Amino acid sequence: MMAVMASFVSISAPPVIYRNRNRCRSPHHGITHTIQFKGAAVILPVKCSGPTENADSEAEESYRPSWSLSAYKWYAGLGALGFIETGYLTYLKFTNSDAFCPVSGGSCSDILNSDYSYVFGVPLPLIGMVAYGLVASVGLHLSGKSLLSGLGETDGRLILLGSSTSMAAASAYFLYLLSTKFAGASCSYCLMSAVLSFSLFFLTLKEFGLQEIQKMVGLQLVIASAVIAALSTSYSTQATQTVSTRSAEIDLQPFTIEIKTESSPLAISLAKHLHSIGAKMYGAFWCSHCLEQKEMFGREAAKMLDYVECFPGGYRRGTKIDKACADAGIEGFPTWVINGQVLSGEQEFSELAASSGFVLKDFNPS
Repeated sequence: MMAVMASFVSISAPPVIYRNRNRCRSPHHGITHTIQFKGAAVILPVKCSGPTENADSEAEESYRPSWSLSAYKWYAGLGALGFIETGYLTYLKFTNSDAFCPVSGGSCSDILNSDYSYVFGVPLPLIGMVAYGLVASVGLHLSGKSLLSGLGETDGRLILLGSSTSMAAASAYFLYLLSTKFAGASCSYCLMSAVLSFSLFFLTLKEFGLQEIQKMVGLQLVIASAVIAALSTSYSTQATQTVSTRSAEIDLQPFTIEIKTESSPLAISLAKHLHSIGAKMYGAFWCSHCLEQKEMFGREAAKMLDYVECFPGGYRRGTKIDKACADAGIEGFPTWVINGQVLSGEQEFSELAASSGFVLKDFNPS
């Protein structure tokens, strides 16, 4: 009779089930379901499938914050974009080809081929390709592709934290170099890589959350400091080696170049005036701008100038500037010193006349 009533209830009306809050502690520790049917209570025993604890406390204990699947897909996508970009630049490095720079033109290639494109002798794009490839691989693995055997989510998240932090620190350092060492130049590939690196970094901050980041901030500072210190050491070492190599290769003996232009009456008069007031022109025999300044005066007038050669014995590694030039504080060529006034670079006749008191409008060629 009870079985018939239970069957009728299941067909004619949805039962109201009341569950005990305490779940079974063993497979044989049952709980009961109470079914109300027309005032009568039907008690049905139910077996548990396995050992469990209190439902509420178990849910609280077993809950652990986990990153969303879409976050790992973002890591994979951004990492793949960076891998493609740096892979292209690495190919250009190894084939000694120029990059296609539609926005910034030649300055882009100058930056990509500069001394700053290597870190301890390793092409910078190759390092970036490895870093982006690591991020993409871990992102794909944690999104369910299982590319890296034995890598758990906890270790994978730490790898993403370290990679994104180091890449963001490196990008910040490179943006500093771009604004100081290459002022006025632009590099679309450099800017794209910086955007990808900072995007990965901010994605990491978002997914870890404020509380976890506060625990990890010390590790992040150590990673960022190590990256910047390594880059600074590499570039300072490379700069020293470059200067030493270039200096060792230079060994110039003194030479003279014949001035071909003829002197105009104005040039001769101005040269005489400059000589009469003790104006001096400081230069170097290898300086093209010094030669152009003399060509402006012409053969006859150039011989009248008080010209001071700052490297009379030639130029090679370790050669010091002549004492007369050092005492005058000469730093570039040509340099004019007229009535105590210092004029750097090539000067027009009007500028030399104004500094020396020579009046051009009163000039009489006769």
